Amino acid sequence: MGVLKRFEQRLEGLVNGTFAKVFKSEVQPVEIAGALQRECDNNATIWNRDRTVVPNDFIVELSAPDYERLSPYSGQLGDELSSMVRDYAKQQRYTFMGAIKVHLEKAEDLDTGLYRVRSRTLAASTSQQGGAAPQGAGAARAGRPGGGHVGPPPMPSSPPPGAPPASRPTAGPQPQAQTRRWIEINGTRHQISRPTLVLGRSTDADVRIDDPGVSRRHCEIRAGSPSSIQDLGSTNGIVVDGQHTTRATLRDGSRIVVGSTTIVYRQAEG
Repeated sequence: MGVLKRFEQRLEGLVNGTFAKVFKSEVQPVEIAGALQRECDNNATIWNRDRTVVPNDFIVELSAPDYERLSPYSGQLGDELSSMVRDYAKQQRYTFMGAIKVHLEKAEDLDTGLYRVRSRTLAASTSQQGGAAPQGAGAARAGRPGGGHVGPPPMPSSPPPGAPPASRPTAGPQPQAQTRRWIEINGTRHQISRPTLVLGRSTDADVRIDDPGVSRRHCEIRAGSPSSIQDLGSTNGIVVDGQHTTRATLRDGSRIVVGSTTIVYRQAEG
């Protein structure tokens, strides 16, 4: 069962059905949950081969009417959304720098039914963690207390008399450039951070496409050298760079059409 489906089932049992009544507004909890998943994907930062860090502090901005309607339940809704983000991160093998928090805020510039998600990565303090921050994490983003020197000690301006000339360290092997891959749908970027990415209309899909011409599990992008796309037995098939096909190799700028939705595949080194 998908993360979003489990989230919906948990909401149904809260407050004796109160959520079912209050969420008849334009903004649905599952929409917010899906937006939080996309926020994680779009802001995933690869620290090393075994660690990809995603934001852990989320702000969901709502229109004034939607905020007034949902704010009495913000505590419970925030807890459920945080739990959903945690489940999704576990599924995608993402990690966090600190505790997961989801806040609701009112935005006067939004109309009813519209929302906006902002996120950031907040590192837990050493007192909260009971120890040092994970190696390689947080130093560049969160800074270091005390303002001390970070990095190797400076070389002396000149060697003492009689001393041999200082030798410079030999450069080690340079890290191999990594290929970043993503897709763009209606101006929204979705990172490809796993070997496969399923696109479809189902909430179980990795990237959900709200298009009646798209099947529940329509197609799958497979990251590799080169990357490729595979139709998953969809009703309407896929078109890649103008050609109807069931499987195709992807290059930077490849245009994929599913239903009436156009997807652009992108990749770049570094």
